[in-house]
Amino acid sequence: MFVNVSVQNFNRLQMTKIEFNTMVLRQASSLRSYALHFTHDADDANDLVQDTMLKAITYYNKFKEGTNLKGWLYTIMKNTFINNYRRFVKMSTFVTKSEEISSANLVFSSTKNQGESKFVMDDIRRALDRLPEDYYVPFTMYFEGHKYHEIADHLTIPIGTVKTRIHVARKLLKKNLKAYDNGVKKPIFAEEE
Repeated sequence: MFVNVSVQNFNRLQMTKIEFNTMVLRQASSLRSYALHFTHDADDANDLVQDTMLKAITYYNKFKEGTNLKGWLYTIMKNTFINNYRRFVKMSTFVTKSEEISSANLVFSSTKNQGESKFVMDDIRRALDRLPEDYYVPFTMYFEGHKYHEIADHLTIPIGTVKTRIHVARKLLKKNLKAYDNGVKKPIFAEEE
C-alpha cells in the first residue's frame, strides 16, 4: 500500500520541522544559563545544551504543539544531566574498584615495611621530577583537581595543548614507573645511586 502525500503537505511537514528547529535554537541562551545551574562549568554547560538541543530536534515529533517548549526542553536537559551523572558515578565506581585492586595500590597496602613504602614514594617523586616543566606543570595542576580550561587560562596555552601535555606526562610516568606494573621488582632508580 502506497501513501499518497501531496507536495504541499510534504513541504508543510518540512516547514514544521524547520520552524521547530528555529524555535529550539532561539532557546539556546536560556538553556545555557539553566545548564550552568547544573554543571557550574561553561564547557560542560555547552555540552549539555548541545545534547539537549540534539535530542529535542531528533525527537521533535514527540513535542505536542501548544505546550510549553521551554519546559519540555528543560525536562530533556534535566533528564540528560541525571543520566550523564549516573553514567559518570557508575564509571567512577568502576575506576575506583579497579584502582583498589591495581598492582600499585597492592604494593602500598601489602607493604608492612614502612621503608619499602618510602622507596616506592621516592621513585614516584623522582619520576615526577624527571618530567620536563612543560609537562610537569599541567600534569600536577590536573592532578590537584584543576579543569582543563583553568590550566589553559593559567598557562595561556590552548586546551588541546593542555590535554596533550597531560597525556604525554602520563605516558612518561608510566614508562618511568614500569617496574611496578606487576608488583615491586626492583626500585627504578637503584642503579643511579
